[in-house]
Amino acid sequence: MQAIQPVRMCPREKATIDKDKMKSMSDIEAWLALGLIDGLGDDSTRRLLVAFGSPAKIFSANIASLERVVKKKVAYNIVQGADEKRITASLDWLEDSSNSVVTLADSDYPSLLLNIPDPPPLLYLKGKRELLKSSKLAIVGSRNATPQGLANAEAFAEAASNAGLCIVSGMASGIDAAAHRGGLQGGAASIAVVGTGLDLVYPASNRELAHELAQKGALISEFPLGTPAIASNFPRRNRIISGMSHGCLVVEAALRSGSLITARQALEQGREVFAIPGSIHSPLSKGCHALIKDGAKLVESAGDILDELRDEMPGELKSRRPAHSERREADEPEGDESVLLKYLGHDITNIDSLCVRSGLTVERVSAMLLAFELNGLVASLPGGRYQRLR
Repeated sequence: MQAIQPVRMCPREKATIDKDKMKSMSDIEAWLALGLIDGLGDDSTRRLLVAFGSPAKIFSANIASLERVVKKKVAYNIVQGADEKRITASLDWLEDSSNSVVTLADSDYPSLLLNIPDPPPLLYLKGKRELLKSSKLAIVGSRNATPQGLANAEAFAEAASNAGLCIVSGMASGIDAAAHRGGLQGGAASIAVVGTGLDLVYPASNRELAHELAQKGALISEFPLGTPAIASNFPRRNRIISGMSHGCLVVEAALRSGSLITARQALEQGREVFAIPGSIHSPLSKGCHALIKDGAKLVESAGDILDELRDEMPGELKSRRPAHSERREADEPEGDESVLLKYLGHDITNIDSLCVRSGLTVERVSAMLLAFELNGLVASLPGGRYQRLR
């Protein structure tokens, strides 16, 4: 998935598509051209499709007819035509068999997404197109997640994926990336909904994950090729994450975070919303707790989610409830180690507090924390803090 720079042209270089050429364009070219018209939003596109029936007929209409549906400037832009170089770039991209576009007219357009108030008219897709018809669970959360949050996201995603739910998220750092990894480890794979063109990878740190999604799962975007990472595009893509899913799980989220926007969009779309509770002292639990207060379902395992969604999709999900992964009693530390682990609890804390609680020396506590970290019982956090991993 090699990144390319967006096409940039000055006004006098802008190519136009005349009416005769438009008549000979393929259906897919007309859809691509429609998505590249300056100033033409999703709502206006849908109104034009209702009025004229197809993209080709929209381009064949005269400006007077177009002005009855859209603003004068937009109608003028349609008559002028789309940027021909960008259409050609998109057609070249489609030469790769793993790339495709999905339109409102296609039978495999996600049925749940089709029923939201503002479905995108066109989706660019890289990867397995058949995943669009699968049952899906959205998993979202903080970009700056705790180690336990990352572990929870990956474990919940893998269990749900093994039960038949394709995992949908936004390929951001943190919870999103962990959810994708878990989904890919399970049987139903994962779909990333991104806020850039599919010829770009954002953030760059997820390049390897993006390639794995393209091979084993899928990436989709409503934005044309070359669209850079613009802040306003990411809240827009969130409606697709929730809209194509049967339910939305929030793992960790601060108040007023993007994850809560996705969750509230899910509620407005009539989807089930789930949240994992956390420490009352953690800022990243505040968002989940607020959702639970507002009616989201508190979940402690992937089985809790499957129990809720199974009634909506009889026969689609595996009947086996995922088992809790529990550490065997024989693996638990003993003696001073057991005492320290008890005082560590499940809240984030520091060495000084542990020394006061346990009565052990700084040297002893530091040595035990290092051993716990090596054994996967504890994670170290910035600022000399530690968190117990369940």
